[in-house]
Amino acid sequence: MPLTRRDFARTSAVAGAGVALVGSVGALASAPGALASHDAESAGEEREAARPHPAVGYGPLLPDPDGILALPAGFSYRVLTHCGKTRLESGEYTPAEHDGTAAFAGPRGTTLLVNNHEMDGPRDEAEHPVPLVEGLVYDPAAPGGCTVVEVRPDGGVAEWVGIAGTADNCAGGSTPWGTWLTCEENSDRAGENGMTKDHGYVFEVDPVDRRANRDPRPLKFFGRYDHEAVVIDPGRGHAYLTEDADEPNGLFFRWTPPKDFRHGPGRFRALADDAGVLQAPRCFDSGGRFVDDLSRATRTGTVYGVDWVDVPDRDARTVPVREQFGAGEVTRARKLEGMWWGDGGAYLVSSYARGESPVQHDGQVWFYDPRRRTLTLKVLLGADRDPARDGAFDGPDNITVSPYGGLIIAEDGEGAQHLFGATDSGRTYPIARNELNIGTEQEPEFSEFTGVTFSPDGKTLYANIQEPGILLAVTGPWKRHKRH
Repeated sequence: MPLTRRDFARTSAVAGAGVALVGSVGALASAPGALASHDAESAGEEREAARPHPAVGYGPLLPDPDGILALPAGFSYRVLTHCGKTRLESGEYTPAEHDGTAAFAGPRGTTLLVNNHEMDGPRDEAEHPVPLVEGLVYDPAAPGGCTVVEVRPDGGVAEWVGIAGTADNCAGGSTPWGTWLTCEENSDRAGENGMTKDHGYVFEVDPVDRRANRDPRPLKFFGRYDHEAVVIDPGRGHAYLTEDADEPNGLFFRWTPPKDFRHGPGRFRALADDAGVLQAPRCFDSGGRFVDDLSRATRTGTVYGVDWVDVPDRDARTVPVREQFGAGEVTRARKLEGMWWGDGGAYLVSSYARGESPVQHDGQVWFYDPRRRTLTLKVLLGADRDPARDGAFDGPDNITVSPYGGLIIAEDGEGAQHLFGATDSGRTYPIARNELNIGTEQEPEFSEFTGVTFSPDGKTLYANIQEPGILLAVTGPWKRHKRH
């Protein structure tokens, strides 16, 4: 049922009242309905006023003598897995290119982490692909997949394969019933790049029941495209998915399950390839005007109404899904990245936009409210900043909602790479900086952070340095940030 202009005017007025969060550049907002007056054009002028506030966060980052992770005083980190150094239970090295991660409470006090490995291309070109474990392989020609990392109460760590033979396993997402949905950011057809099967799908991985992962089956009802992330609405049962693609820009999707379908471990396997309804958004502003791209928004607090349009051919047999819509039919966004379910809705990231988008920015976070059927701009990082300056956060990617309030964001921008937070009172602060130089002394290069997530008890923050592939556990004097 489409949203009427009167409905939207009423819901946008409600959604517009909230808490504003000022970012290091532009504005950051957490909690539904934030309203602020910062815009992309004026972000450069607000640079000085919007620097991280000394009264929030945990203080300055201290250099790491081991050259891996700079942290505030009182914090420490531990390397859990390291590509080419630590080993799986089967004896092979930990695979490369760590990406999306989620933490689950395991048996006997353990924590189970499912870790994506974002590798593409022919398998024989990958130095440390995910091992092809019998019964867990989708396409033996593909190098990616997931591993499961068990962290025991005594500090012991074990790692094994959850799924293999997939490609470009990116952000992914957890389910309310305790499983992991791994997403292929790759839509190669069989015969392309050496692949023997079609790719561009979502797969379910159970971190607890290894037997449930045998004979991997693509969940084709979610569509075939360059998947980035997925979240599940625990109340309504919808799945929301992001597509990281351009030319044209990618889409935000909603999947509605079949009537009377009951979610649970392994139940997706019983669904037909065309089960449910996959849709893309058609957004409009408070005046009822169609919005072609989310980059049109220049102020945090911008609220768009959302209608949903059916995808004609979700398996993209002849035309990629995002190209099946003509001008004026759907709303697009550049570099749709991580998502996280929290506060009754889905937070989703548009990492950056340049000349190919209507308005340039260095990062947006939107909040989709399924009850009001609105998208509200929560984060806006203005473009044209100095990426080499420490603290000039840009390129948000993976995100999580912090148990201590606000958002925790993994940076995938230019120059220095950080994990940074934003409090509910409106200030950003650094949590960690990647100090592992994978470039040269003359031209340093630092890999992005990925897979940011908290342990079930909230005491440990897990995150990855994607290259070469390092899973880290960060502990310290976490605190709930008060409003300042």
